[in-house]
Amino acid sequence: MTPTLTDRTPKQFKFSVEKSRPVVVNFQGGTVTSDAGLSLITEIDRKLEITSKFAQCFQDYRKPNRINHSIKDLITQRIYGLIMGYEDLNDHEELRHDPMFALALGKKIGLEQQPAILAGKSTLNRLEHCPEDVEQGADSRYHKIGHSPEQIEGLFVKLFLESYSKEPRQIILDLDVTDDLVHGSQEQVFFNTYYGGYCYAPLYIFCGKHLLAAKLRPSNVDPAFGALSELQRVIKQIRQQWKNVEILVRGDK
Repeated sequence: MTPTLTDRTPKQFKFSVEKSRPVVVNFQGGTVTSDAGLSLITEIDRKLEITSKFAQCFQDYRKPNRINHSIKDLITQRIYGLIMGYEDLNDHEELRHDPMFALALGKKIGLEQQPAILAGKSTLNRLEHCPEDVEQGADSRYHKIGHSPEQIEGLFVKLFLESYSKEPRQIILDLDVTDDLVHGSQEQVFFNTYYGGYCYAPLYIFCGKHLLAAKLRPSNVDPAFGALSELQRVIKQIRQQWKNVEILVRGDK
């Protein structure tokens, strides 16, 4: 029930608890957040420099004097949002005002009446959505942020290799296929009888908890489709640094 203007909300509630410290509830906590765990994610990222290395896989053709948000800031904001459970780009219309996200990106906060200091959904959409048949680069009107798929793919394996202080004796590469359900009319979406819905069927390669490859595929292909080429690419990169490691490949039936 929405209170009327004549209603009066108490500033403080007291609970009567026998033989205990007094329990008081009030509304004077100031600005609070349910995303405080983002501070831990930020410290880990600063140490491992994951988003910084990821940002190096992108090219920025925008004019420097018209940029409010760097490539690194855009990528960091989007990744942190995904980590905290905000999958939809529309969520960033609110998150762009969120003090916790601003602190995570190293922005100054605390000024009254200050405008939004993070990127909104439209700006982030230009980062991650660029059709292959559209002109990209400095001469493009709308798509001035490019990326290198090869560098992005190689980064997953590079981060895995950097997590070891020395070459291990043996590693096991796990191939896995799962469903990515969709709710719309996306391209290359088919009904998959095994998963019982309209979906994609991405292919993943893991080594323990490390993700080495992620390939988006339609769900009407053989489960092993593209697995050989992905394995060859990953193993080739591993062999460039680890000459003697024994590599076992394991896949679901």
